[in-house]
Amino acid sequence: MKKLLLGDEALALGAIHAGLSGVYAYPGTPSTEITEFIQADPVARQRGVHSRWCTNEKTAMEAALGMSYAGKRALVCMKHVGMNVCADAFVNAAVTGVNGGVVVVAADDPSMHSSQNEQDSRFYAKFAMVPVFEPSNQQETYDMMADAFALSERAGLPVVMRMVTRLAHSRAAVAVAENAGAENALHLSEDRGWVLLPAIARRQYVKLIDKQAALVEAAEKSAYNRLEQAAADTPLTVVACGIAYNYVKEALQRGARAASVLKLSQYPLPAEQLRAIDAAGGKVLVVEDGQPVVEELLHAQLSDRCTVAGRLTGDLPRTGELTPDNVAAALGLPAPEGQPASDVLAARPPQLCPGCGHRDVYTALNKVMEDYPEGRVFGDIGCYTLGALPPFKTLASCVDMGASITMAKGAADAGVFPAVAVIGDSTFTHSGMTGLLDAANENTPITVVLSDNLTTAMTGGQDSAGTSKFEAICIALGVPPEHVKVVVPLPANMEEITRILREELNYKGVSVIIPRRECMQTLRRHKAGKK
Repeated sequence: MKKLLLGDEALALGAIHAGLSGVYAYPGTPSTEITEFIQADPVARQRGVHSRWCTNEKTAMEAALGMSYAGKRALVCMKHVGMNVCADAFVNAAVTGVNGGVVVVAADDPSMHSSQNEQDSRFYAKFAMVPVFEPSNQQETYDMMADAFALSERAGLPVVMRMVTRLAHSRAAVAVAENAGAENALHLSEDRGWVLLPAIARRQYVKLIDKQAALVEAAEKSAYNRLEQAAADTPLTVVACGIAYNYVKEALQRGARAASVLKLSQYPLPAEQLRAIDAAGGKVLVVEDGQPVVEELLHAQLSDRCTVAGRLTGDLPRTGELTPDNVAAALGLPAPEGQPASDVLAARPPQLCPGCGHRDVYTALNKVMEDYPEGRVFGDIGCYTLGALPPFKTLASCVDMGASITMAKGAADAGVFPAVAVIGDSTFTHSGMTGLLDAANENTPITVVLSDNLTTAMTGGQDSAGTSKFEAICIALGVPPEHVKVVVPLPANMEEITRILREELNYKGVSVIIPRRECMQTLRRHKAGKK
C-alpha cells in the first residue's frame, strides 16, 4: 500500500507501525506534524497511544524514559533547539541505557527558516555516544523507524533520528505496511543502572564505551549506508549525508564529474567503508545539510592520501541549507542561467495577524515607554517576537525560550528602569516560570507582560500547558496577588491598559500583567467548527 506523506508523517506512521506506545513532544517547526499525525491516527487512538503535548522538551525526554523503563517504545520529538532543553536527560539516558526502545527525533532547520540558529543535532548524538539515523527520503524515514527502535533495544541506548526542514516538509509516495506491529508488553526494568549515583554511573559509563564497537559494526552492515564505487581511477569520492544524497545523484545525472559516492544515513561513521575511501585516496568531498560534523571527523580519520573538502574549505557554502544548485557547483557543473527568484522578488517580512491581541499590547507598551527612554522591553520566542519589527519595534532582545524574564531581571539588577519582559503563555510554562521565581524571590522591580492568546499559536494552535492557570501560577511563585492583573487587549481598552502598565512599571517589585484574548487563527477555527 502506498500513501502520499510528508517526511514528518512518514516518520510518525513508521513509529506507529513499529509498535509505538507513546509520543512525547513540545511543538516546534519543523517537527510539529509528527505528533499531530499520531494524535489524529485512528490506530494510535484505538490503542491509546499517549500523544498529549508536554510542557517542554526536558519533560518530554524524561517521560519517554519512564515509558522505556516500563518496557514500552517511546518517541520524543522536538526541533533542534529543543535538544538544548532536554540535554540533561538525553545525555544521561545514554548512561542509564533504555529498556523499551527510545527514538529521539531532532528536526534541524538549516537556513533558519523558523529558528534562532543552525545547530546540528548530530553533535549531540556524538557527545552522548549514541547512534543516529539520517534518512535521505520519505521512504527511508518510514522504514528507519522499525530499525531505530530495534537498534535502541538491542544496544540498550536511545537512538537519534535526525530530520531536516526540506525532508520534514516535503511529500512523496511511501510504501507502508497494511497493519501496525504489536506493542511491547509491560516489562519493568530491574537494572540498577537507572540510579545514577556516582559509583553506578562510573560502571554504566564503561558499558557505554564498550558498546561503541558494536554501533560501528551496525553502521557498517546497515542497508542505509553504501559505497557506490566509480571507476578505479576516479580521483573524487563524495560522502553524501542524508538528504544531500539526492542532490549528489541529481548532479551526477546532469553530467557532473565522475565520483564514487558513500551514502551515509546511519552513524557512527562506518569504519570499513572509510578504509576503502582512504585506500583510494584523492579528494573527498563531504556533502552534509547542516554543520561540518562529518567533514571534521574525516579530517581526523582519513590519512594524508585524502584531501577532505566541504563547508570548511569553501567548496560548499558555510551556512544555510544545501540546494541542488550549490551541490552541483561543488561537483563542477556551471551555475544555472538567470537570476535566482530570491533576488528578484521583493522581501515580505512576516507580520502579526490583523486583529491580533499582541498588536494592542505593543501599541500600549510603546505609548507608555515613550516616557522612559532609558527603559527596555525584553522579548521571547513566539508570534509576538514580530514586535521587534516595524511598525512596533518594541523589543530589545529575543535570545531563547524564557529569556525575556531573566534578561529583564538581570537588566534591572544592573540599574535599568523600567525593565519589562514580554512572554507568551506557552513559552512561560516552557521556560519562563523559573525566571519569575528568581525575580519573586528577590522582589526584583520588573514588569512581566504575559501575553495569553490561549494557545501555542506560532506552531499552529496546539494546547498551551498553563491555560486558565496563569494567575494562580504567578501568585504561587511569589508575585503579590494585587500585582497580578488581567486585561483584555482591545483598542477600546487602551486607556485602562496604559494606566495599569504605568502603575506596575512604577511599582518597586515584581508584577505580572496578563493581556488575554484568543488567537485570531484559533478563533476562526473554533467558529468554523461550531458552524
